Amino acid sequence: MVQSLILPKAGGELYTYTPSEKPAFKVEKGKPFEKRTAFSAAHVVCDPMADADPLKNAQIDWQATMEYRHYLWSLGFGVAEAMDTSQRGMGLSWESAKELIRRSIPEARSVGGRIACGTGTDQLTPSPNLTLEQVEQAYQEQCEFVEGEGGQVIMMSSRALAACAKGPEDYERVYGTILGNVSQPVILHWLGDMFDPNLKGYWGYEDLDKATDVCLKVIQDNAEKIDGVKISLLDKDREIDIRNRLPEGVKVYTGDDFNYPELIKGDDNGYSDALLGIFDAIAPAAAAGLQALDENDLKRYHEILDKTVPLARHIFQHPTFAYKTGVVFMAYLNGHQSHFRMIGGAEGSRSIIHLSDLFVMADEAGLLEDPDMAVARMRPVLEQAGVKQEVSDS
Repeated sequence: MVQSLILPKAGGELYTYTPSEKPAFKVEKGKPFEKRTAFSAAHVVCDPMADADPLKNAQIDWQATMEYRHYLWSLGFGVAEAMDTSQRGMGLSWESAKELIRRSIPEARSVGGRIACGTGTDQLTPSPNLTLEQVEQAYQEQCEFVEGEGGQVIMMSSRALAACAKGPEDYERVYGTILGNVSQPVILHWLGDMFDPNLKGYWGYEDLDKATDVCLKVIQDNAEKIDGVKISLLDKDREIDIRNRLPEGVKVYTGDDFNYPELIKGDDNGYSDALLGIFDAIAPAAAAGLQALDENDLKRYHEILDKTVPLARHIFQHPTFAYKTGVVFMAYLNGHQSHFRMIGGAEGSRSIIHLSDLFVMADEAGLLEDPDMAVARMRPVLEQAGVKQEVSDS
């Protein structure tokens, strides 16, 4: 019998909760998805035993971090490496990202897994005094590194460019220069300012209609060098509009962690592939849903994925950039890492109320892979927050 927990509600009220014992999702391991390309952005596991400053010099548990990537590959996902979900720019420096990429690409190759790696300009401190040449050099260094290691480039949005660009023409120049130098098609990533406030006004405009036009012009001018574009704006209508206006052969990879079931399913005019941070947290359900889509079982697809949306919206609630805490908490609850610690001390970015609600929503979505283990791991988190656990077995 699954044991119960005492959980807090907003306002301080306590209640007893007993997780259900839902059957595990049926996923055929090692089977690539057929109808959609699907990447999961992947978190990193910090080393809690390292005697280093957790805010400025957090250390990574490389074994646990690589094991999680193998878990994602076994479910059929590609891995989007060294991106926002790995706390890039929010605890993970470029030097640490280089080591992460250097280790991950051979691991992907060893199992025939797909991998694409984030490139940006995080060697630079954002400033309006930077020059476009400095931004280009930083982007170029990272792209050359990823391609030199044998990885596909994901060209991430640049805080440095956002800080120093005078207008849309500067974005067109920088992107045109970098895309002209890559050796294989890249994935562009438009990350909205709800994920990173430093990116407000990206593409030269705060008006999203005007910004969209600039983004599409960059893609149209460089289409042969672009595999696809990841849209992380949490705006399904804008993503569909972009999808319908792209040059032939350029994909949209949805980054919409609120509306992914609908966008991946698509409509009469097309569909989105996926490159999602939420897939890290809901990997078994996402894999089962995508396999149902491969089998044209839309009913099953929606039965699985629609139940994950409340959890996803909770994990990505404002402030959106704190979603990484929920992603790592799910990995902890499900036994993919032995602790709930994060680089940068980010485990403290969500309240105990938030984490308790997350636990319940994960259970309702069938995403507590071993409810007894999840309860055992939740208890010390609650106790540490002052929520005493004195309940009997159910």
